[in-house]
Amino acid sequence: MSGPNHLPVIRGRGAQSNPAGRFERLSVERDDWVEELDPSPTTRLLVDASRSVLTRNQSPDVGARVTLNPYRGCEHGCSYCFARPTHEYLGFSAGLDFESRILVKRDAPVLLRSELSNSRWTPETILMSGVTDPYQPAERRLGITRACLEVLRDFRNPVAVITKGRGVLRDADLLSELAGFEAALVLVSLTTLDRDLQKALEPRAATPAQRLEAIRQLTEAGVPVGVLVAPVIPGLTDHEIPALLDAAAQAGALSAGWVLLRLPHGVKSLFEAWLRAHRPDRAERVLSRVRDLRGGALYDARFGTRMRGQGPWSLQLSRLFEVARSRVGLDAAPPRLSNRHFRRPGQLDLFGA
Repeated sequence: MSGPNHLPVIRGRGAQSNPAGRFERLSVERDDWVEELDPSPTTRLLVDASRSVLTRNQSPDVGARVTLNPYRGCEHGCSYCFARPTHEYLGFSAGLDFESRILVKRDAPVLLRSELSNSRWTPETILMSGVTDPYQPAERRLGITRACLEVLRDFRNPVAVITKGRGVLRDADLLSELAGFEAALVLVSLTTLDRDLQKALEPRAATPAQRLEAIRQLTEAGVPVGVLVAPVIPGLTDHEIPALLDAAAQAGALSAGWVLLRLPHGVKSLFEAWLRAHRPDRAERVLSRVRDLRGGALYDARFGTRMRGQGPWSLQLSRLFEVARSRVGLDAAPPRLSNRHFRRPGQLDLFGA
């Protein structure tokens, strides 16, 4: 299978190139990519020596103020991922590096326990992970996300998990225990029900059927689950909104939200290359529709518009989503998480909880 200029599509990867980061002064460009000689790059796990794991953000578009990311980079390799440019701060590319050079925070559980034990920590919901998926393939072997959930369980600190990985089912026991204290919420991201499209868009993520099964099993375990129709790709997946919401409702989801495709920095060219390689017949339509939603550009980073876009098409998408969500009973607000059961293990519990 070949993409533009007869270059082979790199199987199992969302990006088709490894452009230099925007902070790099020097770069090397190759025009001799040969699949037999240079196949899809092998994933490498690298040590992240960060001395803290909780990140605070001021974005009004994000539902939680504190996030925890056990990994930097994501092997799911979603071609549209808005987080790709974060790899450029580390001296890597937002392209293939982002999905094949994964930084691992092995000390995350220890650091998390230390931060929650500090008297300066005021308990509040932690979003896991906000940037890259906590249940990407490396987690099956390393178990860092699970170890962090064990810490959160010990402290009964509320956590909201966003994922498109079926590995979340492994931790249903911990999430169920936290849910008993109104301290757990899982948001499963659904992009499309078309398996062929999903495999190309998100090459190493769970299939749509597996994500729906995750919703079903977590719900049966007593864990509240919402669905995120994200990203909505205009001209490619927007017509699926009613079907996605219906499937999620049947699986047991309690609530639903949506996020428009976001293409910051180098993601613009990476996603355009993906379109021309995998859906060349839709490329111009998708890009034109994105520009209609972004004031003539491919991205607008302003708070208040970056998640939804603007103009008539944005209004149409919002109305479609609201009508479809109401029809299947997913228009309730996500359950509010509580920190009233928070405790610091080892401290005397005067109330016997």
